[in-house]
Amino acid sequence: MKVLVAGALGFIGRHIVAALRERGHEVVAAVRAERCGELPTGVVPLACDFERDLDPAVWLPRLAGVDAVVNAAGVLKATRERFEAIHAQAPLAIARAAAELRLRRFVQISALGDPGDGEFLASKHRGDAALLGCGLPTTVLRPSLVYAFAGSYGGSSLLRALAAAPWLLPVPGLGRQPIAPLHARDLAALVLAALERPGGDTAVDGVHDVVGPKTMRLVDYLRALRRWLGLRPAALLPMPMPLLRVAGALADRFGDGPSGSTMLRMLMRGNTAPAETHARLAGNFGVTPRSLDQWQSLEPAHTQDRWHARLYPFGPLLRWGLGLMCLLSAAAGFAQTPAQVSVLVAPLGWPEWLAWMLGYGGSAADAVLGAMLLGNWRTRLAGRLLLALVVAYTLVLGFGLPGLWLDPWGALAKNLALLPAILAWRVLDDRR
Repeated sequence: MKVLVAGALGFIGRHIVAALRERGHEVVAAVRAERCGELPTGVVPLACDFERDLDPAVWLPRLAGVDAVVNAAGVLKATRERFEAIHAQAPLAIARAAAELRLRRFVQISALGDPGDGEFLASKHRGDAALLGCGLPTTVLRPSLVYAFAGSYGGSSLLRALAAAPWLLPVPGLGRQPIAPLHARDLAALVLAALERPGGDTAVDGVHDVVGPKTMRLVDYLRALRRWLGLRPAALLPMPMPLLRVAGALADRFGDGPSGSTMLRMLMRGNTAPAETHARLAGNFGVTPRSLDQWQSLEPAHTQDRWHARLYPFGPLLRWGLGLMCLLSAAAGFAQTPAQVSVLVAPLGWPEWLAWMLGYGGSAADAVLGAMLLGNWRTRLAGRLLLALVVAYTLVLGFGLPGLWLDPWGALAKNLALLPAILAWRVLDDRR
């Protein structure tokens, strides 16, 4: 079978692609053009843009020779217009083209929850309803909290970070929120089962809530993750909900990770389904998701898992710290009078106009980079520019004014730690 997978490089999409290839199916991955190079060998790339490719006519030639479609594309934070395009309009355009070509099935990865908790869920559910009326056999899977032990993403990474916190275990409220965690490989198995059902089999049609076999409290899930990571038990640190709401609002505006108001509302409401849901999945799909304990025994933790869990919060912390450093450096630079600048660089023998231009120009660059980092705007470009600026500053002044290495305030010596910090942040900034 030839299957087009949208969102093939996402957390869930990667597991679906792996399951399809393991079963011997051919995969066409619909991803953004700049990410085609990330696809594994053997997967056929299809460059697309879910914000613009909203016409079925665009998808008709792309679906030539394809037997079925799986849509695992999605975003957690966006404007209402972007949510609508990615979660509703683009999937519907693909489905209408697929219906015209009489493809065998469309599988939609949606999300379990109340649409009132945010536009993320509301747009997903609007898209689900539209797909079910497109005239094509359609399976909508609405999973609860999806996790994996061989890697994590977004919310699952954030929960790992909470579980790995030093000394204390932070929990929202008292951590009593009910969840029914589902392993990503079990979700991929359900997708396979839907795709491979014989024609005319309607058991997998429609909307299906997808949950793990065991409902548990959030605090118990975090404790289980902590045990899996090989960390000692820790006392609970209940986090007041008013404080979390403020943090969620700030994360909506300045954050670059999964935390935000929508995730907080979803978490506080809980993420479960009726008790008979698990048995219904086994009956309709022939797949029985395994429990958290079973998957933990199959996928033991390694040192790198502890690294990831404990370093995950440092991505935004480093970004904010570097941003504030840039702004303070800019303020200090602008506070110098032209005469003071001339005295500072006199040993270099530069003309005064050049010293002033470079001094105040460097301060202006610091201010721009600080604003970019704190505003979470084009941070990868800001990281490259900041690295180049610090390297240039260190080389020029380090050779031209070697006495600065012994400056009691660490004018240059601090760069020995600053440069690795910038490099480490650039790694941690990749938070997909």
